[in-house]
Amino acid sequence: MTLRIGYVVNTYPRPSHSFIRREIAALEAEGIEVHRFSMRGDSDALTDPEDLAEHARTERILEAGGSALLNSVLQRAKSNKGQIGSALALARKRAAAGESSLARQLIYLAEGGRIAARARGLNLSHLHAHFGTNSTRVAAYARLLGGPTFSFTVHGPEEFDSPAHLDLSGKLALSDFCVTVSSFGRSQMQRWAAPNDLDKIHVVHCGLDFSRQPAPLPQLPRPFRMVAVGRFAEQKGFGLLIRAFIQAIRRDPTLRLSLVGDGELRPQIESLIAAERIAHAVDLLGWQDESGVRAAMDNAHVLVTPSFAEGLPVVIMEAMARARPVISTYIAGIPELVRPDLEGWLVPAGDATALADAMISASNCDEATLERMGASALARVNERHDISNSARKLRELFTRAIG
Repeated sequence: MTLRIGYVVNTYPRPSHSFIRREIAALEAEGIEVHRFSMRGDSDALTDPEDLAEHARTERILEAGGSALLNSVLQRAKSNKGQIGSALALARKRAAAGESSLARQLIYLAEGGRIAARARGLNLSHLHAHFGTNSTRVAAYARLLGGPTFSFTVHGPEEFDSPAHLDLSGKLALSDFCVTVSSFGRSQMQRWAAPNDLDKIHVVHCGLDFSRQPAPLPQLPRPFRMVAVGRFAEQKGFGLLIRAFIQAIRRDPTLRLSLVGDGELRPQIESLIAAERIAHAVDLLGWQDESGVRAAMDNAHVLVTPSFAEGLPVVIMEAMARARPVISTYIAGIPELVRPDLEGWLVPAGDATALADAMISASNCDEATLERMGASALARVNERHDISNSARKLRELFTRAIG
């Protein structure tokens, strides 16, 4: 029997959601039919052809209109007053607890009612939400309103910043299972889980499609170039990165750094670069699609990820798949993938001097050492983050949940 699964994401697709797109494609390659639900789209932000194609395949719930959402709830109220009563009680409880306003909870409830109705019409056997935020709340309401069983993936760090506020334990209790992307994430979910829900928590890594990965390029000639990829935000440590690079370039003026991304810290970063007169050494490349990110990694010797808070960054997996060593921090799931002196360098988060020291250590490595570390990185990410393996694990969990 063909499994028919609904995926639920608040806004999908986004440029940063390529890992979800890969996961869905791998599930479909396993013979599972996946219907994509999002509450809303963001087509103006999409440039990648694969993201645009995914946008066309996705059903956006709010586009059905308020009357359609309300009608789904009213129809369910007519057929099962107990279900609507339970959903309304949960909405009032979560509003009183401060998860959101009652009005917003009622919107989530209506979205869940619409998804429950669509799931019945599409003969979906299970729902899976990404992120333990409102997308999971909507899936929980869908379940309470007669929809199928549901599960969710927690990524971090945002969910772990406010687990009680987001009611992670309550969502886990209502779900059939929860997926985390690292053992660290599992430990955080276990902190908040009721004892009888501990066995619901499973680790399934985000992955890459290695069948579509071009062969990595060999290491480049000098000067030594580093690349950082991500949102210019405090959480990602980009301000600290520039301060560390200033220290490092004073010790080795040949160093070069490329930044792929954008965000709220860009003005401060640009000002700091100008004030320190290092514009000749830092390239601001802006946002790039997957091929642009890959090209930036191929044009660098190492990836630098100086984050203060993370789940397990997909960008680290992507760099390792390009046979590039990684300089990163001892936080969250990163040490599960990057091993010091084997695939790269790990430093304490928030320590600019330690980060600068790692940059200098990396730049002092000869070509043979960098290639050895790159080969280890490629082998490790292949072993741990093949999306086909992750899809098979998810298929087993979905099958078990459906029963």
